[in-house]
Amino acid sequence: MVLDLSSLLSGKSSRIDFEYEIIQDDEENDILPPDDVSFTAPVRVKGYITDNAGYMSLCARAEIDYKSRCARCLEDIFGTFILEFNRTVADSGTLQDETNDEYVIVKGGKLDIDRQLVEDLMLEFPSKLLCKEECAGLCPKCGKSLNYGACDCPKKKEIDPRLAILQKLLENDE
Repeated sequence: MVLDLSSLLSGKSSRIDFEYEIIQDDEENDILPPDDVSFTAPVRVKGYITDNAGYMSLCARAEIDYKSRCARCLEDIFGTFILEFNRTVADSGTLQDETNDEYVIVKGGKLDIDRQLVEDLMLEFPSKLLCKEECAGLCPKCGKSLNYGACDCPKKKEIDPRLAILQKLLENDE
């Protein structure tokens, strides 16, 4: 979305509020989820831009609903990822380095924050999702989810096959 900041830049107002959605099918703001994650709704963005004696700042909150599978037990997960997005707003031509990601640049009185917002959203989205922090995962033998209790597999401790030769040496010493 392109925001018109002319009232803020002219001093007529000191704050501009905004609220909108970023549609995922938009080629310009392509939101690519990590593997095994699908976004189930548009990105909801809400925020404001303030001007305090020439110092402009942008504060926004982006929320996106997702569906995935737990990285440990493969249970379906539904959730909402929230990103707090805060940047300093600068007018084009006032900075020596306009490629700095700490700033969003106003060009011709207009501000487009979507590119940086989508980029931050993709960088901050977790690479591994869990159904719960204490997820026990799956039994490596039978595949039963250990979140619902122990499995019936024999509790014999298995040795890493790469270290099996050392186990034979220990058995020979006994």
